[in-house]
Amino acid sequence: MDLNLVSMFARVAETQSFTAAARSLQLPKSSVSRAVSRLEEQLGVRLLERTTRKLHLTDVGRAYYESAVRGLHEIDDAERLVGELQGEPRGLVRITAPVDLDDHHLAKIVLDFVRQYPRIHIETSFSNRHVDLIAEGFDLAVRAGKLQDSSLVARRLGASDAWLFASPAYLKRRGRPRTVEALAQHDCVLFRSRNESTTWSLEGPRGVETVEVRGSLHSDDFAFIRELLLGDAGIGLMPSTAGKAELVTKRLVRVLPDYETRGGSIYVVVPSAKHLPRRVSLFRDFLIAAFPTW
Repeated sequence: MDLNLVSMFARVAETQSFTAAARSLQLPKSSVSRAVSRLEEQLGVRLLERTTRKLHLTDVGRAYYESAVRGLHEIDDAERLVGELQGEPRGLVRITAPVDLDDHHLAKIVLDFVRQYPRIHIETSFSNRHVDLIAEGFDLAVRAGKLQDSSLVARRLGASDAWLFASPAYLKRRGRPRTVEALAQHDCVLFRSRNESTTWSLEGPRGVETVEVRGSLHSDDFAFIRELLLGDAGIGLMPSTAGKAELVTKRLVRVLPDYETRGGSIYVVVPSAKHLPRRVSLFRDFLIAAFPTW
């Protein structure tokens, strides 16, 4: 079987036009038409119904296209893999991550990676919605919590714990709470709360303690909550990674440092480990190695 014939048929099926297929392949229309006819002769079936206005795949043609195009993609992936193994890694890696992720550390990892592999380009998109990696063309995702899609190949990076943060100015004005119970007397910045109060469960020396806290400010974005805390708005419960940089600069202070909320696992996921482009596997492994210092 001549794969050129299969490839030209696939392009006609995708564009539903001999003219459009020929234009994209930069071939004469007659050459593309003859190629499809030769393929039909070799297979002994009609793949396309031709009319003066439109092309339609026959039932057999549609089934053949769906199987053949998978094979063509496999060949493309294999050729790309061989090329990458023989030369310097290059190409685009598209990443998606939740908005709540501490992008300062991810940015540092990306910068360190492209300095080591300057011909690999990184495109990062932040979104809290569930992103379909295959349908939306992403190579890799960082996800937190329980994974819902069992078809993805996942590697656990670690866990996300939450700490209490506040600005020195706020604590100077209102005083530093010494117990979990004392948080109820403070202005708190709330995450994804539909009411003026919510319950925080904190694990510490005496086990898990709960307290109902109140606040007039709440958001679904930890980066925004961090800005509110830097503006002396109150005490907030955020992922530890979201406030570590501010602890170093002393713009924020950790409140009740013996207490934290144990968060869910964080994963790096790829659509499939089969024929994974080298540029993607390199970034995945780089991210896994860098995460302990996150």
